[in-house]
Amino acid sequence: MLTKTPATLTPRDWEAHPSYIYTGYKSTAKRGPQKPLVPLKASLGELQQPVYGHDSIGELDHDLTRNARKNGEPLGERMILTGQVLDERRRPVANTLVELWQANASGRYVHKVDQHDAPLDPNFLGAGRCLTDSEGRYRFLTIKPGAYPWGNHPNAWRPQHIHLSLFGQSFASRLVTQMYFPGDPLLQYDPMVTGTPERYRNRLIADFSLDITEEGYALGYQFDIVLRGADETPFENR
Repeated sequence: MLTKTPATLTPRDWEAHPSYIYTGYKSTAKRGPQKPLVPLKASLGELQQPVYGHDSIGELDHDLTRNARKNGEPLGERMILTGQVLDERRRPVANTLVELWQANASGRYVHKVDQHDAPLDPNFLGAGRCLTDSEGRYRFLTIKPGAYPWGNHPNAWRPQHIHLSLFGQSFASRLVTQMYFPGDPLLQYDPMVTGTPERYRNRLIADFSLDITEEGYALGYQFDIVLRGADETPFENR
C-alpha cells in the first residue's frame, strides 16, 4: 500500500548542487545535458512513498564488517557511520531505506570495471543497507575506505568517501550523494567536491564524534542527510 504525501513540495535548492557539466570533471562534458532542463509538474506517481518492508532487510545488512565474511575479519580501520535523515522541513524521516556502497580499505570496489592495482578483500563486499528508526536515524558499521586513482587528470586521486542512496518520503525526494571525511587533504583537488559551490561543501563532510566512537573498537562519524529544501544535501548529479 502506498502512502500519500502533500501535493506541494518545497522546491529544490539547485544552487547547492554541483552543476551537470563541470570543466574539472572531464566526463561530464559527454554525460551532462547540453540544453536547459525542462521542469515537469510532479505526477501522482512521484508523490507516492516507496515501501520497503522490514522483512526485506537482513540482520547483518547494516554491518559491512560481517555481512560478507568468508574466512575472517575484513582488513582496515573499523568505523561507525550514523546520522539522521530529515525532510524539507527538517523533520525526521522514519522507516526509510538507506543504501550504502564504498571501496575497501585499499581503495578498490568489488566490481569488474574496477581494475585498480590494489588488493580485493575476500571478507568485505562494500555494500549495505538499513532502515531509519522512528527518529529518522540510521547506523552502519563498516571499514574506512581508501583513496584511489581515477584518471580524470594528472595524478588524480579520489578522496576517501562513501556513497549513500535514499528515496525518503516520496520519489520526488530521491537523493544520491557522497560523504567525505573531515581533514582529508585530497578534498581540495577533487572535482566532485569542488564542483559543489564552496558554501555548501560542508554538507558533504561528516563530523567526527567521540560520543559515537566505541572505545577500543571503532571511530564514530555523524552525517545528517536533508532530502529536500533549503538545507538539502548536495545531489550526486554525475
